Amino acid sequence: MVALGMAVLAACSGGSRSSRSTSSTSTGPASTGIHLIKHVVVIQQENRSFDSYFGTFPGADGIPMRNGKPSVCVPDPQTSTCVVPYPDHADVNGGGPHNATNATADINGGKMDGFIGQAESGRKGCSDPTNPACTNGSTPDVMGYHVGTDIPNYWSYAENFVLQDHMFEPVASWSLPAHLFLVSEWSASCTQHNNPSSCTNAIQALRKKGDRPPGTPAYYGGQTSANPIYAWTDLTHLLYQSRVTWGYYVVSGTEPDCENDAALSCAPVRQRANTPGIWNPLPWFDTVKADHQLANIQSVDRFYAAANSGTLPAVSWVVPSGVVSEHPPARISAGESYVTSLVNAVMRSPEWDSTAIFLAWDDWGGFYDHVKPPSVDENGYGLRVPAIVISPYAKRGYIDHQILSFDAYDKFIEDDFLNGQRLDAATDGRPDPRPTVRENVAILGNITQDFDFTQTPRPPTVLPVHPHNTLIPKA
Repeated sequence: MVALGMAVLAACSGGSRSSRSTSSTSTGPASTGIHLIKHVVVIQQENRSFDSYFGTFPGADGIPMRNGKPSVCVPDPQTSTCVVPYPDHADVNGGGPHNATNATADINGGKMDGFIGQAESGRKGCSDPTNPACTNGSTPDVMGYHVGTDIPNYWSYAENFVLQDHMFEPVASWSLPAHLFLVSEWSASCTQHNNPSSCTNAIQALRKKGDRPPGTPAYYGGQTSANPIYAWTDLTHLLYQSRVTWGYYVVSGTEPDCENDAALSCAPVRQRANTPGIWNPLPWFDTVKADHQLANIQSVDRFYAAANSGTLPAVSWVVPSGVVSEHPPARISAGESYVTSLVNAVMRSPEWDSTAIFLAWDDWGGFYDHVKPPSVDENGYGLRVPAIVISPYAKRGYIDHQILSFDAYDKFIEDDFLNGQRLDAATDGRPDPRPTVRENVAILGNITQDFDFTQTPRPPTVLPVHPHNTLIPKA
Protein backbone atom coordinates (compact mmCIF):
# COMPACT_ATOMS: atom_id res chain seq x y z
CA MET A 1 0.00 0.00 0.00
CA VAL A 2 1.24 3.46 -0.84
CA ALA A 3 2.63 5.20 2.22
CA LEU A 4 0.64 8.10 3.54
CA GLY A 5 3.75 10.04 4.47
CA MET A 6 4.81 11.69 7.65
CA ALA A 7 1.26 12.35 8.82
CA VAL A 8 0.37 8.73 9.51
CA LEU A 9 3.89 7.90 10.63
CA ALA A 10 3.61 10.64 13.21
CA ALA A 11 0.29 9.23 14.36
CA CYS A 12 1.85 5.83 14.94
CA SER A 13 4.86 7.18 16.82
CA GLY A 14 2.97 9.83 18.79
CA GLY A 15 5.32 12.67 17.83
CA SER A 16 6.99 15.08 20.19
CA ARG A 17 5.58 17.62 22.60
CA SER A 18 4.31 20.80 20.96
CA SER A 19 5.63 24.03 22.40
CA ARG A 20 2.84 26.19 20.95
CA SER A 21 -0.35 24.16 21.19
CA THR A 22 -1.82 24.69 24.63
CA SER A 23 -5.40 24.32 25.76
CA SER A 24 -7.24 27.40 26.91
CA THR A 25 -8.67 25.86 30.05
CA SER A 26 -8.81 22.55 31.87
CA THR A 27 -11.93 20.59 32.59
CA GLY A 28 -13.30 21.60 35.98
CA PRO A 29 -16.24 20.52 38.11
CA ALA A 30 -18.19 23.67 37.21
CA SER A 31 -18.25 22.83 33.49
CA THR A 32 -21.66 21.82 32.18
CA GLY A 33 -23.38 21.45 28.82
CA ILE A 34 -21.44 22.67 25.81
CA HIS A 35 -18.63 23.88 28.06
CA LEU A 36 -17.67 20.28 28.79
CA ILE A 37 -16.07 20.52 25.34
CA LYS A 38 -12.65 22.13 25.79
CA HIS A 39 -11.28 21.16 22.39
CA VAL A 40 -12.94 21.34 18.98
CA VAL A 41 -11.17 19.62 16.09
CA VAL A 42 -12.44 20.33 12.56
CA ILE A 43 -11.15 17.83 10.00
CA GLN A 44 -11.78 18.91 6.42
CA GLN A 45 -11.56 16.43 3.55
CA GLU A 46 -12.34 17.00 -0.10
CA ASN A 47 -14.91 16.62 -2.84
CA ARG A 48 -17.61 14.11 -2.00
CA SER A 49 -21.38 14.47 -1.96
CA PHE A 50 -23.50 12.98 0.80
CA ASP A 51 -25.14 10.47 -1.55
CA SER A 52 -21.77 9.34 -2.92
CA TYR A 53 -20.66 8.15 0.55
CA PHE A 54 -23.80 7.66 2.65
CA GLY A 55 -26.57 7.37 0.05
CA THR A 56 -27.50 3.88 1.32
CA PHE A 57 -26.85 4.42 5.03
CA PRO A 58 -29.83 3.07 7.00
CA GLY A 59 -32.13 5.79 8.28
CA ALA A 60 -30.39 8.63 6.47
CA ASP A 61 -31.94 10.85 3.80
CA GLY A 62 -30.14 8.93 1.09
CA ILE A 63 -30.75 7.97 -2.51
CA PRO A 64 -34.50 7.50 -3.04
CA MET A 65 -35.22 3.78 -3.33
CA ARG A 66 -38.14 1.58 -4.34
CA ASN A 67 -37.98 -2.16 -3.69
CA GLY A 68 -34.29 -1.84 -2.86
CA LYS A 69 -33.35 -0.10 -6.11
CA PRO A 70 -32.80 3.61 -6.87
CA SER A 71 -36.00 5.27 -8.01
CA VAL A 72 -34.30 8.36 -9.44
CA CYS A 73 -32.18 8.94 -12.51
CA VAL A 74 -30.25 11.74 -14.21
CA PRO A 75 -30.34 12.36 -17.97
CA ASP A 76 -27.28 11.68 -20.09
CA PRO A 77 -27.36 14.27 -22.91
CA GLN A 78 -24.99 12.22 -25.07
CA THR A 79 -27.01 8.99 -25.05
CA SER A 80 -30.51 10.37 -24.38
CA THR A 81 -30.85 7.86 -21.54
CA CYS A 82 -31.53 8.38 -17.84
CA VAL A 83 -28.81 6.96 -15.60
CA VAL A 84 -29.68 5.63 -12.16
CA PRO A 85 -27.20 5.79 -9.25
CA TYR A 86 -25.09 2.64 -9.09
CA PRO A 87 -22.62 1.08 -6.63
CA ASP A 88 -19.06 2.04 -7.54
CA HIS A 89 -16.30 0.22 -5.70
CA ALA A 90 -13.42 2.02 -7.42
CA ASP A 91 -10.78 3.33 -5.02
CA VAL A 92 -10.04 6.16 -7.47
CA ASN A 93 -12.91 8.23 -8.84
CA GLY A 94 -13.03 10.97 -11.44
CA GLY A 95 -15.92 13.13 -10.34
CA GLY A 96 -16.97 16.18 -12.30
CA PRO A 97 -16.45 19.93 -12.58
CA HIS A 98 -17.23 21.72 -9.34
CA ASN A 99 -17.02 25.47 -9.58
CA ALA A 100 -19.92 27.87 -9.03
CA THR A 101 -21.24 27.53 -12.57
CA ASN A 102 -21.29 23.76 -12.24
CA ALA A 103 -23.07 23.93 -8.89
CA THR A 104 -25.85 25.98 -10.46
CA ALA A 105 -26.12 23.58 -13.39
CA ASP A 106 -26.05 20.45 -11.22
CA ILE A 107 -28.83 21.81 -8.99
CA ASN A 108 -30.78 23.03 -12.06
CA GLY A 109 -33.41 24.93 -10.11
CA GLY A 110 -33.95 22.04 -7.73
CA LYS A 111 -34.26 19.25 -10.31
CA MET A 112 -30.82 17.94 -9.22
CA ASP A 113 -30.22 16.52 -12.69
CA GLY A 114 -27.25 18.33 -14.20
CA PHE A 115 -24.45 16.10 -12.97
CA ILE A 116 -23.85 13.92 -16.04
CA GLY A 117 -24.20 16.77 -18.51
CA GLN A 118 -21.70 18.85 -16.54
CA ALA A 119 -19.25 15.96 -16.31
CA GLU A 120 -19.48 15.32 -20.04
CA SER A 121 -19.01 18.99 -20.90
CA GLY A 122 -16.12 19.47 -18.48
CA ARG A 123 -12.72 20.29 -19.87
CA LYS A 124 -10.66 17.29 -20.92
CA GLY A 125 -6.92 16.79 -21.09
CA CYS A 126 -6.01 19.32 -18.40
CA SER A 127 -2.41 19.05 -17.28
CA ASP A 128 -3.72 18.83 -13.72
CA PRO A 129 -6.59 16.30 -13.65
CA THR A 130 -7.88 17.81 -10.41
CA ASN A 131 -8.65 21.20 -11.93
CA PRO A 132 -12.23 22.01 -10.77
CA ALA A 133 -13.18 22.87 -14.36
CA CYS A 134 -12.14 19.44 -15.67
CA THR A 135 -13.57 15.94 -15.98
CA ASN A 136 -11.36 12.90 -15.52
CA GLY A 137 -11.68 9.72 -17.55
CA SER A 138 -13.70 8.86 -20.63
CA THR A 139 -16.78 7.71 -18.70
CA PRO A 140 -18.12 10.04 -16.00
CA ASP A 141 -18.65 8.29 -12.67
CA VAL A 142 -20.63 11.03 -10.95
CA MET A 143 -23.66 8.74 -10.47
CA GLY A 144 -21.62 6.13 -8.62
CA TYR A 145 -21.94 5.67 -4.87
CA HIS A 146 -19.91 3.82 -2.25
CA VAL A 147 -21.27 1.38 0.28
CA GLY A 148 -20.30 0.66 3.86
CA THR A 149 -17.81 -2.08 3.02
CA ASP A 150 -15.95 0.36 0.75
CA ILE A 151 -15.44 2.93 3.53
CA PRO A 152 -15.88 0.85 6.70
CA ASN A 153 -14.30 3.30 9.14
CA TYR A 154 -16.44 6.21 8.00
CA TRP A 155 -19.56 4.08 8.35
CA SER A 156 -18.36 2.86 11.76
CA TYR A 157 -18.05 6.46 12.95
CA ALA A 158 -21.55 7.17 11.60
CA GLU A 159 -22.95 4.08 13.32
CA ASN A 160 -21.30 4.75 16.67
CA PHE A 161 -21.50 8.53 16.81
CA VAL A 162 -23.50 11.10 14.79
CA LEU A 163 -24.11 11.31 11.06
CA GLN A 164 -25.41 14.67 9.79
CA ASP A 165 -27.45 14.08 6.63
CA HIS A 166 -28.29 17.72 5.84
CA MET A 167 -24.85 19.31 6.01
CA PHE A 168 -24.48 21.68 3.06
CA GLU A 169 -21.37 23.36 1.73
CA PRO A 170 -21.74 26.95 2.97
CA VAL A 171 -21.15 28.38 -0.49
CA ALA A 172 -22.22 27.06 -3.89
CA SER A 173 -18.71 26.96 -5.32
CA TRP A 174 -15.34 25.20 -5.14
CA SER A 175 -12.62 24.57 -2.55
CA LEU A 176 -11.19 28.03 -1.92
CA PRO A 177 -14.50 29.76 -1.08
CA ALA A 178 -15.49 26.76 1.04
CA HIS A 179 -12.31 27.00 3.09
CA LEU A 180 -12.70 30.76 3.42
CA PHE A 181 -16.20 30.27 4.79
CA LEU A 182 -14.87 27.61 7.15
CA VAL A 183 -12.60 30.11 8.92
CA SER A 184 -14.33 33.44 8.28
CA GLU A 185 -17.98 32.96 7.21
CA TRP A 186 -17.35 34.86 3.98
CA SER A 187 -15.53 34.83 0.64
CA ALA A 188 -14.57 38.20 -0.76
CA SER A 189 -12.23 40.22 -2.94
CA CYS A 190 -10.55 43.22 -1.30
CA THR A 191 -8.61 46.18 -2.66
CA GLN A 192 -6.92 47.55 0.49
CA HIS A 193 -5.08 45.84 3.31
CA ASN A 194 -6.57 46.30 6.79
CA ASN A 195 -9.67 47.92 5.31
CA PRO A 196 -12.58 45.47 5.54
CA SER A 197 -14.89 47.96 3.88
CA SER A 198 -12.82 47.61 0.69
CA CYS A 199 -14.00 43.99 0.31
CA THR A 200 -16.78 42.88 -2.00
CA ASN A 201 -18.61 39.58 -2.15
CA ALA A 202 -16.90 37.01 -4.42
CA ILE A 203 -17.42 33.24 -4.58
CA GLN A 204 -15.96 32.35 -7.96
CA ALA A 205 -13.02 34.20 -9.56
CA LEU A 206 -11.70 35.48 -6.26
CA ARG A 207 -8.28 36.40 -7.57
CA LYS A 208 -6.87 37.28 -10.91
CA LYS A 209 -3.09 37.18 -10.75
CA GLY A 210 -2.71 36.67 -7.04
CA ASP A 211 -3.10 32.94 -7.16
CA ARG A 212 0.18 31.67 -5.83
CA PRO A 213 2.74 32.59 -3.19
CA PRO A 214 5.74 34.70 -4.22
CA GLY A 215 8.37 32.69 -6.06
CA THR A 216 5.95 30.01 -7.20
CA PRO A 217 5.20 29.83 -10.93
CA ALA A 218 1.66 31.01 -11.55
CA TYR A 219 -0.78 29.54 -14.03
CA TYR A 220 -0.42 32.51 -16.35
CA GLY A 221 2.76 32.27 -18.39
CA GLY A 222 4.91 31.01 -15.51
CA GLN A 223 5.09 34.46 -13.92
CA THR A 224 4.85 35.19 -10.23
CA SER A 225 2.41 37.51 -8.56
CA ALA A 226 1.45 39.37 -5.42
CA ASN A 227 -0.57 37.80 -2.65
CA PRO A 228 -4.33 38.35 -2.50
CA ILE A 229 -5.77 40.72 0.08
CA TYR A 230 -7.97 39.13 2.74
CA ALA A 231 -8.90 42.19 4.79
CA TRP A 232 -12.15 40.99 6.33
CA THR A 233 -12.41 39.42 9.78
CA ASP A 234 -11.84 35.72 10.38
CA LEU A 235 -12.71 33.62 13.41
CA THR A 236 -9.13 33.45 14.67
CA HIS A 237 -9.27 37.19 15.36
CA LEU A 238 -12.18 36.72 17.76
CA LEU A 239 -10.37 33.79 19.37
CA TYR A 240 -7.22 35.88 19.77
CA GLN A 241 -9.11 38.76 21.36
CA SER A 242 -10.61 36.37 23.91
CA ARG A 243 -7.30 34.56 24.48
CA VAL A 244 -8.66 31.30 23.14
CA THR A 245 -5.93 29.08 21.70
CA TRP A 246 -6.13 27.76 18.15
CA GLY A 247 -4.09 25.84 15.61
CA TYR A 248 -4.38 25.26 11.87
CA TYR A 249 -2.59 22.08 10.80
CA VAL A 250 -1.50 21.34 7.24
CA VAL A 251 -0.26 18.11 5.66
CA SER A 252 2.80 18.75 3.51
CA GLY A 253 2.42 17.77 -0.12
CA THR A 254 0.28 19.32 -2.84
CA GLU A 255 -3.15 20.88 -3.14
CA PRO A 256 -4.89 19.42 -6.17
CA ASP A 257 -7.30 22.15 -7.27
CA CYS A 258 -5.94 24.82 -9.58
CA GLU A 259 -5.52 28.11 -7.74
CA ASN A 260 -7.69 29.68 -10.42
CA ASP A 261 -10.87 27.65 -10.75
CA ALA A 262 -11.25 28.48 -14.45
CA ALA A 263 -7.67 27.83 -15.56
CA LEU A 264 -7.41 25.45 -18.51
CA SER A 265 -4.21 23.87 -17.25
CA CYS A 266 -2.05 24.20 -14.18
CA ALA A 267 0.35 22.19 -12.09
CA PRO A 268 -0.48 21.15 -8.52
CA VAL A 269 0.81 23.66 -5.98
CA ARG A 270 3.18 22.52 -3.26
CA GLN A 271 1.86 23.16 0.23
CA ARG A 272 3.50 23.33 3.63
CA ALA A 273 2.34 24.84 6.88
CA ASN A 274 3.92 28.16 5.91
CA THR A 275 2.63 28.06 2.32
CA PRO A 276 -0.64 29.94 1.78
CA GLY A 277 -3.06 28.26 -0.59
CA ILE A 278 -6.64 27.31 -1.31
CA TRP A 279 -6.72 24.90 1.64
CA ASN A 280 -4.56 27.10 3.84
CA PRO A 281 -5.86 30.66 3.40
CA LEU A 282 -5.18 32.00 6.91
CA PRO A 283 -1.61 33.25 6.21
CA TRP A 284 -3.13 35.77 3.81
CA PHE A 285 -5.55 37.25 6.37
CA ASP A 286 -4.57 40.69 7.66
CA THR A 287 -5.95 39.78 11.08
CA VAL A 288 -3.71 36.73 11.49
CA LYS A 289 -0.62 38.76 10.66
CA ALA A 290 -1.62 41.74 12.80
CA ASP A 291 -2.36 39.45 15.76
CA HIS A 292 1.07 37.79 15.34
CA GLN A 293 -0.60 34.38 15.07
CA LEU A 294 1.13 33.01 11.97
CA ALA A 295 3.04 30.52 14.13
CA ASN A 296 -0.27 28.85 14.95
CA ILE A 297 -0.34 27.52 11.38
CA GLN A 298 1.76 24.38 11.66
CA SER A 299 2.59 21.03 10.12
CA VAL A 300 0.19 18.21 10.95
CA ASP A 301 2.89 16.41 12.92
CA ARG A 302 2.43 19.13 15.57
CA PHE A 303 -1.23 18.12 15.82
CA TYR A 304 -0.32 14.51 16.50
CA ALA A 305 2.24 15.67 19.05
CA ALA A 306 -0.24 17.96 20.81
CA ALA A 307 -2.85 15.20 20.97
CA ASN A 308 -0.29 12.77 22.37
CA SER A 309 0.95 15.18 25.05
CA GLY A 310 -2.45 16.52 26.05
CA THR A 311 -1.76 20.04 24.77
CA LEU A 312 -4.37 20.46 22.03
CA PRO A 313 -5.47 24.05 21.51
CA ALA A 314 -9.10 24.93 22.11
CA VAL A 315 -9.79 25.02 18.36
CA SER A 316 -8.00 23.02 15.68
CA TRP A 317 -8.51 22.86 11.94
CA VAL A 318 -6.77 20.04 10.04
CA VAL A 319 -6.46 20.05 6.23
CA PRO A 320 -4.92 17.35 4.02
CA SER A 321 -2.48 17.17 1.15
CA GLY A 322 -3.68 16.05 -2.25
CA VAL A 323 -2.63 12.42 -1.70
CA VAL A 324 -4.77 11.95 1.42
CA SER A 325 -7.57 14.38 0.55
CA GLU A 326 -9.98 12.03 -1.30
CA HIS A 327 -10.12 14.72 -3.96
CA PRO A 328 -10.24 12.80 -7.26
CA PRO A 329 -7.99 11.24 -8.43
CA ALA A 330 -6.63 10.62 -4.91
CA ARG A 331 -7.42 7.21 -3.43
CA ILE A 332 -10.38 7.00 -1.08
CA SER A 333 -8.59 4.39 1.02
CA ALA A 334 -5.61 6.71 1.57
CA GLY A 335 -7.89 9.50 2.80
CA GLU A 336 -9.83 7.23 5.13
CA SER A 337 -6.59 5.87 6.61
CA TYR A 338 -5.27 9.37 7.20
CA VAL A 339 -8.51 10.56 8.83
CA THR A 340 -8.55 7.44 11.01
CA SER A 341 -5.02 8.26 12.17
CA LEU A 342 -6.18 11.74 13.20
CA VAL A 343 -9.23 10.45 15.06
CA ASN A 344 -7.19 7.71 16.75
CA ALA A 345 -4.67 10.30 17.90
CA VAL A 346 -7.44 12.31 19.59
CA MET A 347 -9.04 9.21 21.06
CA ARG A 348 -5.72 8.14 22.60
CA SER A 349 -5.12 11.66 23.90
CA PRO A 350 -5.48 12.56 27.58
CA GLU A 351 -7.97 15.16 26.30
CA TRP A 352 -10.37 12.77 24.58
CA ASP A 353 -12.95 13.22 27.34
CA SER A 354 -13.25 16.94 26.57
CA THR A 355 -13.04 16.93 22.74
CA ALA A 356 -15.48 17.15 19.83
CA ILE A 357 -14.36 16.20 16.32
CA PHE A 358 -16.25 17.63 13.34
CA LEU A 359 -15.44 15.73 10.14
CA ALA A 360 -16.71 16.98 6.76
CA TRP A 361 -15.84 17.21 3.06
CA ASP A 362 -15.46 20.70 1.63
CA ASP A 363 -17.57 20.42 -1.55
CA TRP A 364 -19.48 17.87 -3.60
CA GLY A 365 -16.81 17.34 -6.28
CA GLY A 366 -19.37 16.98 -9.06
CA PHE A 367 -20.88 13.80 -7.57
CA TYR A 368 -24.64 13.24 -7.57
CA ASP A 369 -26.82 14.29 -4.65
CA HIS A 370 -30.60 14.30 -4.68
CA VAL A 371 -31.37 17.04 -2.11
CA LYS A 372 -31.96 20.61 -3.26
CA PRO A 373 -29.86 23.01 -1.14
CA PRO A 374 -31.68 25.74 0.78
CA SER A 375 -30.99 29.33 -0.23
CA VAL A 376 -29.92 31.59 2.63
CA ASP A 377 -28.30 34.45 0.72
CA GLU A 378 -26.59 35.16 -2.60
CA ASN A 379 -23.72 32.78 -1.76
CA GLY A 380 -25.42 29.54 -0.83
CA TYR A 381 -25.91 27.03 0.50
CA GLY A 382 -24.06 24.70 -1.84
CA LEU A 383 -24.66 20.99 -2.30
CA ARG A 384 -24.82 18.42 0.50
CA VAL A 385 -21.62 16.89 1.81
CA PRO A 386 -20.96 14.08 4.30
CA ALA A 387 -20.45 15.17 7.91
CA ILE A 388 -19.87 13.28 11.16
CA VAL A 389 -19.58 14.31 14.81
CA ILE A 390 -17.25 12.20 16.97
CA SER A 391 -17.05 12.86 20.71
CA PRO A 392 -17.31 11.09 24.06
CA TYR A 393 -20.51 13.11 24.52
CA ALA A 394 -21.92 12.44 21.04
CA LYS A 395 -25.17 10.53 20.88
CA ARG A 396 -24.72 6.93 19.79
CA GLY A 397 -25.99 6.01 16.33
CA TYR A 398 -27.83 9.30 15.94
CA ILE A 399 -28.73 10.81 12.56
CA ASP A 400 -29.03 14.57 12.70
CA HIS A 401 -31.60 15.78 10.15
CA GLN A 402 -31.16 19.49 10.94
CA ILE A 403 -30.19 21.83 8.12
CA LEU A 404 -26.54 22.66 8.70
CA SER A 405 -23.52 24.17 7.01
CA PHE A 406 -19.96 24.81 8.15
CA ASP A 407 -21.40 27.96 9.70
CA ALA A 408 -22.70 25.65 12.44
CA TYR A 409 -19.11 24.76 13.37
CA ASP A 410 -18.28 28.42 13.94
CA LYS A 411 -21.53 28.88 15.83
CA PHE A 412 -20.60 25.99 18.15
CA ILE A 413 -17.09 27.39 18.69
CA GLU A 414 -18.45 30.87 19.39
CA ASP A 415 -21.05 29.55 21.83
CA ASP A 416 -18.49 27.35 23.60
CA PHE A 417 -15.54 29.73 23.83
CA LEU A 418 -16.75 33.26 22.99
CA ASN A 419 -20.01 33.61 24.94
CA GLY A 420 -21.96 33.62 21.70
CA GLN A 421 -20.05 36.43 19.97
CA ARG A 422 -20.52 36.32 16.20
CA LEU A 423 -18.55 37.32 13.13
CA ASP A 424 -20.80 40.33 12.86
CA ALA A 425 -19.65 43.62 11.33
CA ALA A 426 -21.87 45.44 13.81
CA THR A 427 -20.10 44.01 16.86
CA ASP A 428 -16.62 42.75 15.97
CA GLY A 429 -15.00 46.17 15.51
CA ARG A 430 -14.02 45.56 11.88
CA PRO A 431 -17.09 46.40 9.75
CA ASP A 432 -17.23 44.70 6.37
CA PRO A 433 -20.07 44.45 3.83
CA ARG A 434 -20.70 40.70 4.15
CA PRO A 435 -24.33 40.05 3.18
CA THR A 436 -25.28 37.84 6.14
CA VAL A 437 -24.27 36.98 9.69
CA ARG A 438 -24.29 33.31 8.82
CA GLU A 439 -24.31 31.94 12.37
CA ASN A 440 -27.63 33.72 13.00
CA VAL A 441 -29.51 32.48 9.92
CA ALA A 442 -32.85 31.13 11.17
CA ILE A 443 -32.68 27.94 9.12
CA LEU A 444 -29.31 26.91 10.57
CA GLY A 445 -29.50 24.10 13.09
CA ASN A 446 -27.52 23.81 16.32
CA ILE A 447 -24.91 21.07 16.61
CA THR A 448 -25.39 20.90 20.38
CA GLN A 449 -28.36 18.66 19.58
CA ASP A 450 -25.86 15.98 18.55
CA PHE A 451 -24.56 15.69 22.12
CA ASP A 452 -25.81 14.26 25.40
CA PHE A 453 -23.87 16.21 27.97
CA THR A 454 -25.50 14.28 30.81
CA GLN A 455 -23.96 10.96 29.80
CA THR A 456 -20.72 9.54 31.14
CA PRO A 457 -18.01 10.24 28.56
CA ARG A 458 -17.88 7.35 26.14
CA PRO A 459 -14.67 5.37 25.76
CA PRO A 460 -12.64 5.66 22.55
CA THR A 461 -13.44 3.59 19.48
CA VAL A 462 -9.96 3.16 18.03
CA LEU A 463 -10.16 1.69 14.52
CA PRO A 464 -7.50 0.09 12.29
CA VAL A 465 -5.72 2.63 10.14
CA HIS A 466 -5.82 0.23 7.18
CA PRO A 467 -9.19 -1.55 7.44
CA HIS A 468 -10.24 -4.32 5.09
CA ASN A 469 -12.48 -2.90 2.38
CA THR A 470 -14.16 -3.78 -0.90
CA LEU A 471 -12.57 -0.99 -2.92
CA ILE A 472 -11.06 -1.95 -6.24
CA PRO A 473 -7.54 -0.52 -6.77
CA LYS A 474 -6.84 1.42 -9.92
CA ALA A 475 -5.30 -0.81 -12.56
